[in-house]
Amino acid sequence: MQHTTPPQQPVLPAIFHRVCLFTLLSILASCNGQPQKTPEQQLELIGKPASGLDKNTDDIFQDRHGNYWFADNGAGVYWYNGKKLLHITDKEGLCSNFVWSVQEDVNGHIWFTTRDGVCRFDGAVITNYTDTIKNAPAGALHYTHRGGLFFGHLNGICFYNGNTFTNFTIHPDNYIPDPTTMSRPYAVYSTLVDKAGNIWFGTQERGVCCYNGKSFTFFADKGLDAAAVRTIFEDKAGNIWFGNNGAGLFRYSGDTLVNVTEEKGLANPDFLKSLKEKAGTLARVFAINQDNNGNLWVGTIDSGAWQYSGNQLTNYTTQHGLTANAIWKIYKNQQGELMFINNGEAIYRFTGAAFTKMVF
Repeated sequence: MQHTTPPQQPVLPAIFHRVCLFTLLSILASCNGQPQKTPEQQLELIGKPASGLDKNTDDIFQDRHGNYWFADNGAGVYWYNGKKLLHITDKEGLCSNFVWSVQEDVNGHIWFTTRDGVCRFDGAVITNYTDTIKNAPAGALHYTHRGGLFFGHLNGICFYNGNTFTNFTIHPDNYIPDPTTMSRPYAVYSTLVDKAGNIWFGTQERGVCCYNGKSFTFFADKGLDAAAVRTIFEDKAGNIWFGNNGAGLFRYSGDTLVNVTEEKGLANPDFLKSLKEKAGTLARVFAINQDNNGNLWVGTIDSGAWQYSGNQLTNYTTQHGLTANAIWKIYKNQQGELMFINNGEAIYRFTGAAFTKMVF
């Protein structure tokens, strides 16, 4: 029997192979859709161009790419990259237009805490995580690395480490929340992780709770539990500062708690008794930060901003160009500038010499 061999395949030029490979990849890409859009491109698709912010700005946050996020208590969220201002609302996926705060997790995802829950923008879509947080398993707080997020809710606190959610409480085991009211004395209004890794929680009516990785310790003397602790800040020297909505400014140096407002004679006891505000006081503290020169800045909701050098207190009000005497937030951006949310209506930068109103 005659043996025959299959004919040899012709040897094709290398360029032909490259062309075929490129064609195949192009076909696969077309089958899988268009190339994935960047978060900025996706935001431009879902956000609407805006010419300015609304009148109820509550929070400022600058993400790792340098973009600003402005939370508005009624109008959703605004995104600003220095050139474009985009407006995002519940129509684009937010779980509420009443947005209170903005955070970024270790994965670069942006989280919005709102009146009606918590949602996340992952660079592509906005997803509601309210039920996930509320129904997360209970467990001990294990803060093993920086960058985790805390979400306070009606019955406790949820910690998210970028991968898993864990619910925990800071109240005593014998405490039972009253189901007939919305009063939650252990509700968390502010959170700080200090340089040593301790976690501080400012509460509604129980002062400040510190978690050192093993146990919880409460600080409630000198009037710290008189009202809600709206802000907590650590300065360059390691002092921890607390801002109380009624009892004023407090400093904790590691062994001593001092009510600075009482010490400086700037208290307003009438507010705690009858909610009567008084200009020129340092009683209702909502914001604390520090400038590059080491001066502490304190924002009050009724008496403007105070600069504290450690020896001298200087008060800045509408007489110095501010829109109003209510300071909601003092934020330090990546350029080292302080940014003040003034009455929710305007944002001022302070570069060390003067207040400059931010214009979009």
